[in-house]
Amino acid sequence: MITRLLTALVCLLALLPAAALRALELQGPLVQGGVVVGRVAPGTPVTLDGRRVRVSGEGVFVIGFDRDSPATHTLVAGPDKRALAIKPRTYDIQKVTGIAQRIMEPTKADLERIAREQALIDRARATDDARADFAAGFRWPITGRISGVYGSQRYYNGVPSRPHYGVDVAAPVGATVRAPAPGLVTLAEPDLFYSGGTVIIDHGHRLSSSFLHLSKVLVKVGQRVEAGDVIAQVGATGRATGPHLDWRMAWKDARVDPQLLAGPMPPAQAPDHATGGAK
Repeated sequence: MITRLLTALVCLLALLPAAALRALELQGPLVQGGVVVGRVAPGTPVTLDGRRVRVSGEGVFVIGFDRDSPATHTLVAGPDKRALAIKPRTYDIQKVTGIAQRIMEPTKADLERIAREQALIDRARATDDARADFAAGFRWPITGRISGVYGSQRYYNGVPSRPHYGVDVAAPVGATVRAPAPGLVTLAEPDLFYSGGTVIIDHGHRLSSSFLHLSKVLVKVGQRVEAGDVIAQVGATGRATGPHLDWRMAWKDARVDPQLLAGPMPPAQAPDHATGGAK
């Protein structure tokens, strides 16, 4: 009797799709600023530190760790419970001079404007749906010299400020910025106080990219973009001292490092001045 039951169980397991038997898989660096893509059997509930993590119908999910993430997190996927050890990082100190005095000391009217604009940004980054566009991987939105790195403590005109949460790529005004991965445009503003021309693309599961200091915005809110699609042109708008692209990413409220997703910078190419729409 027992032999027949074991034989029947083996046959049943053989008929199950491979995805249904999949153990928890994690891909990505367990480091401050890191983004990790996970895979589980479809339907498996996942939590990080007791908070639910969205899982796609195919069993794909994403988690991210902030610049100052604690040393350990607890990930639970069905019966699998893991303690994730997050490697700490050492960050640069960067001094930026030449910022306009109005930017450094905003007026009451400026502060009211900043608050309104922050509300727009918060709503754009709150998008949370089932798309798993992030699973397609990421590419650099532009090539060039990296002039600022994620996590660096910044001093503007000698005054300490919040850390820099993006990666800066030096490029001339008008150079083309392309989508680093598929997604949905959730913000397209030509002139915000601090970030100037700004675009936010949601890649699903609350993982988003922001592109700052743009001279021209070439997409609209609600527009679907694919990796390589033209979305904007480089500028020096907002709190900037020269033309460059500031690319930032966030998973929920955790600011993560785009450079860890895009990998090494490819060789710089001649600046592209496309006007939008084509890859």
